[in-house]
Formats: sequence, structure tokens, C-alpha cells
Amino acid sequence: MTDRFAHHLRLDHIRDGERLDLVADEAERFAIGERLALARLDRLEAHVCLDRTGEVVRATGRLVASLDQSCVVTGEPVAAHVDEPFALVFVPEPRSGDSDEEVELGTSDLDVVFHDGAAIDLGSALADTLALSLDPYPRSAGADAALKEAGALTEEQASPFAVLAGLKKSGSS
Repeated sequence: MTDRFAHHLRLDHIRDGERLDLVADEAERFAIGERLALARLDRLEAHVCLDRTGEVVRATGRLVASLDQSCVVTGEPVAAHVDEPFALVFVPEPRSGDSDEEVELGTSDLDVVFHDGAAIDLGSALADTLALSLDPYPRSAGADAALKEAGALTEEQASPFAVLAGLKKSGSS
């Protein structure tokens, strides 16, 4: 998917220690909000420091966003604020003859983003970082009441111990 917030930076233009302040405009926020299924994205900023060693670029900084997600129960907007540090490493796409080869990733490889050898797409990587910072199951204040009204059991009621206690009660009568 192409992002409206794509900030393609050519490798030969990246200076070691370069600092960038990226602020998404309304159209960029709308496109990212659509991509991440957000009810609203009011603010998206990234303060980035770039370090380049050959074809490897390290981007560290802070991602700040103000947004609304939809409650997974009621669909009501749930306000959220993201203020997260990030550390990304952009490396050249591996040149492997066998595209079906399995790649093992260690913990230090989790924030690695591949590039084509000519440029990095910092904006897309930041949008992905925002996606990973979001609550996967946002709940509004009225979510518990809506679940109760629908007859859904709470975690305590659905636990194996509660089911066994219910069986014990019905067996002793």
C-alpha cells in the first residue's frame, strides 16, 4: 500500500546526525487513519535523528499522535494519545536467490526495515510504528455495560474455576 505520508530519503542525501521534524498534514493524517482504521487522527509528529553507516541507516526518536480508535464493543470513539520512543534500522533488501528461504529474526532484528539500496521510506516506517503502538482492543467507558446487556460473561464468570464452582453448586442440590 502506498502511503500519503511517504517521506522517501535518498541514501546519498542522508547526513550522519541529521535531525528531522516530520508533521503530517491533514491529507496525510486522513490516509494513515484510513489505513489503520482509526476513527480520527488529529496529530502525527515524529522527531527523528538519522545516523548512516554505508547502506545502513539508523533512525531514532519520538513519535507523537493524538487519535480516536473505535471501541471493539460499542463502536464509540475512544481517545488515545501516543508518545513513544522508537529505534528503526534500515538495511538493504537481502539478495537471496531463493525467495522461499525462511528468515530467522532475533530480538535485535524486530525493528529492521528493508530498503532498495537507493532510498528509505521513513514515513511508511513511522506509520507502521504508530500501528504497533495502538491498543489492539480499545474499549469505551460503556463497553462493560453493553457486554452485560448482551449477555456476555465477564472474565471471572467464564474462567474454568467459575464453571467448576457452578457445577459443584448444581451437583450438591
